[in-house]
Amino acid sequence: MNENDKNTDSVPPARVETPRAKPRREARFSWIWLVPLVAVLVGASLLFRDWLHTGPTVTISFESADGLEVGQTRIRYKDVVIGTVSDIKVAPDRKTVLVSAELDSEGSEYITQKDSRFWVVRPRLGISGITGLGTILSGAYISVDAPQTLDDKASPVYHFEGLEQPPEVRSGRPGTRFVLVSKDLGSLDIGAPVYFRKIQVGQVVGYSLEESGEAVKVQVFVDAPHDKYVTRDTRFWNAGGINLSLDADGFKVETGSLVSVVAGGVAFAAPEGSDAARAAPNTQFALASTREKALADPDGLAFPIVMSFAQSVRGLKVGAPIDFRGLELGNVSDIDLAYDAENKRFYARVQANLYPMRLGSLYDGMVERAGKKGRPGATMLSSLVLHGLRAQMRAANLLTGQQYIALDFFPDAPPLAMDTNSIPLAIPTVAGSFDRLQQQISNIVDKVEAIPFEDIGKDLSGSLKSLDQLMRNLDGKLAPQATSMLRTAEKSIARIGRLLDQNSPLNDNLESTMRELSSAARSLRALADYLQTHPSSLIRGRAADPMPVTP
Repeated sequence: MNENDKNTDSVPPARVETPRAKPRREARFSWIWLVPLVAVLVGASLLFRDWLHTGPTVTISFESADGLEVGQTRIRYKDVVIGTVSDIKVAPDRKTVLVSAELDSEGSEYITQKDSRFWVVRPRLGISGITGLGTILSGAYISVDAPQTLDDKASPVYHFEGLEQPPEVRSGRPGTRFVLVSKDLGSLDIGAPVYFRKIQVGQVVGYSLEESGEAVKVQVFVDAPHDKYVTRDTRFWNAGGINLSLDADGFKVETGSLVSVVAGGVAFAAPEGSDAARAAPNTQFALASTREKALADPDGLAFPIVMSFAQSVRGLKVGAPIDFRGLELGNVSDIDLAYDAENKRFYARVQANLYPMRLGSLYDGMVERAGKKGRPGATMLSSLVLHGLRAQMRAANLLTGQQYIALDFFPDAPPLAMDTNSIPLAIPTVAGSFDRLQQQISNIVDKVEAIPFEDIGKDLSGSLKSLDQLMRNLDGKLAPQATSMLRTAEKSIARIGRLLDQNSPLNDNLESTMRELSSAARSLRALADYLQTHPSSLIRGRAADPMPVTP
């Protein structure tokens, strides 16, 4: 053992510690759980957001749910989506379908008003063109029109009756509504144009019957600023379709634009010189059939009269004019057949309505003289009848046979007193001009029938035979003599032609004679000149020739 070994044995060995196992501390929360937690939070936020944006649910009734789908069909206001259809079911009475729609909370207070209107937008062919073409690709949707002003005091409405057709006038469109009253609708339809000076300024938005059923009310809408031209004196008339008239003035055809021909139209104007105030909304106006009737002066109250005609009234129709010196005073209202038991004959009883106000100042004077208690129309007609006023049927159009009644003066008519208290007032009549024309034609026919055509025919036949015999004599005797005479005349003309020929002896003799006459004329002219120079030669004779002078 060496020294190193000794030293090693003397050092005590190092103490080795015993290893201890220290367990790892377990985690109480795992980060993997953050994923579903975040998903829950996101879902809750989305639900909360939907809850904040979801407004009330409204129910709309339609006749059909064609094109509508739950969760797909949108509710739009001014082309902005404001809701979605959430449910579709059939109504308990099975007459309509109920469409439930969830609206957005923002702006829903404007939609849930009483006057809001809902309709389904589909492709439609209307008067103004084709609408809703965009729904061919996107599908149908429900459009809503809400009032522009919000009524805070009114309770919200959640049940609506949907429109089957889009409204013609939306809320907020500037303009004014008016009501026109007519006996019938004529050719008008919703969407028909309204014209002022042949410019479209509005349209027909609806129509309905009056409660009595005796007239039709037509609602029209005139856009601003053209609605200011509608005054209290404005007259409206039907300007649509094709107006055909055949009367005393002839055949007339009046047409408007293509739209007015198809769907009708309304026009309006004010009488010249009118300065009436602007008409209030929903003011009622009478709708005339033509422009002439609309702009005519007011007729006032009708004055009934009755006339009795013994002749036929063929061609006289209800509505035929009552004419006085070219002025239409009224129209025929009824034509009946009556029997006169005393004279045992039938006659036509024609009733008519006169409008004395059409006489103008003449009627005004009669009103002043009659006073408030009198009947100025009866008084005026009574005085005119005393001076020969009578009613007479006359032909208005010979082509169609139409007739009218003329009030005119007949000087030969005897004076006749009238009962001015009778209603209707009886106007005496005279035979019509057409009947007189028929009588004259009948007289002419009678005279023609009295002509002895058979005797005239016999005489004419004898005259023709004599003429034929004469022509035969002329052809047998006179013709050969005339032919011989013509030949002789032809020979004479040929001889005269040869006599007057340029190289004939006669022409040569005439030329030599003319030369001699010309020479004699020159000698006479020379003699005249000499006598003018030497007048004394007539007494003394001709002077001797002078002797030549010798140079």
